[in-house]
Amino acid sequence: MKFKFILLAGLSLILVWGCKPNAPEDETQTNVKVKVPRFEMDSAYAYVAKQLEFGPRVMNSEGHEACKNWLVNKLKSFGAKVTEQHFQAKTYNGLTVNGTNITGSYNPESRTRILLAAHWDSRHIADSPLSTERRDEPILGADDGASGVGVLLEVARQLQQNPISIGVDIVLFDAEDYGESNVEYTTQAEQLAGVMTWALGSQHWAKSFSGTKPIYGILLDMVGAKGAYFPKEEYSRTFAPQLVEKIWSMANSMGYSSFAQVNGGGVTDDHFFVNRSAGIPMVDIINMPPNSANKSFGDHWHTHNDNLDIIDPRTLRAVGQVVLAVLYNENNGDF
Repeated sequence: MKFKFILLAGLSLILVWGCKPNAPEDETQTNVKVKVPRFEMDSAYAYVAKQLEFGPRVMNSEGHEACKNWLVNKLKSFGAKVTEQHFQAKTYNGLTVNGTNITGSYNPESRTRILLAAHWDSRHIADSPLSTERRDEPILGADDGASGVGVLLEVARQLQQNPISIGVDIVLFDAEDYGESNVEYTTQAEQLAGVMTWALGSQHWAKSFSGTKPIYGILLDMVGAKGAYFPKEEYSRTFAPQLVEKIWSMANSMGYSSFAQVNGGGVTDDHFFVNRSAGIPMVDIINMPPNSANKSFGDHWHTHNDNLDIIDPRTLRAVGQVVLAVLYNENNGDF
């Protein structure tokens, strides 16, 4: 599992961030107001489907390499300045994996920046407690991975067609989903070690981060399933409480009730390490339905049912339209 709802008492959350710090004093606010564009759900859906054509996107596989090249070229085609951060990491089962964090930047010279992220790898085994077949085989990860990437690719397309003045960094993290799950820990040290087996790409990115720090970030994880339910995740509330309230309130004002006005548990996801190691306040929009049989995510999570059939374009649109509203309202000085 991704250690849903763990308390991590031993990891002090050193800084509690608000919505955002002030913009740099020496940056002239000359942003031209731009209308929030329409998020095209069919386009995002097609990007999800295309990722699945490569098969499971597990590190050290041909499908992983092919998908990486497609993602890099797709972001370049949308006018982003693309950088690849290659790294090696040791997994919980002793395997050395070759990963790549992919960043597509818009207006790289701007000192006012927003970070958007999702993970593009998929789970190497179908180890959900609800999984009954092919448990040792990798899954497609249509929702868990591809959905967030699909949304961000459509956001990138809109940024090319409807330019804004502020900087936007779209980071596709690798090696998020190769952690150790279904383990009972007896000590705090064991729990911490288990936590560190997850989100290997974002851990590397956050520890090595340099350059202009984004004023805040938004992580998308599992944002495409039918009937998705997005509570206010615990670590998001801890690190960026004002940002959480602004995003969820805006989403509800836009008619997207899937952004539930309830508090959810903590998730050891990419945003945890971005907050903790890079000091960038980041929230996690993640599907955590209250009545899931696995007591954490949708019943398709970490099973072979996480395929294209689970994806609802309307869910992609809800999340994508909210993200676009954040970006363009921020650019316009209205967020």
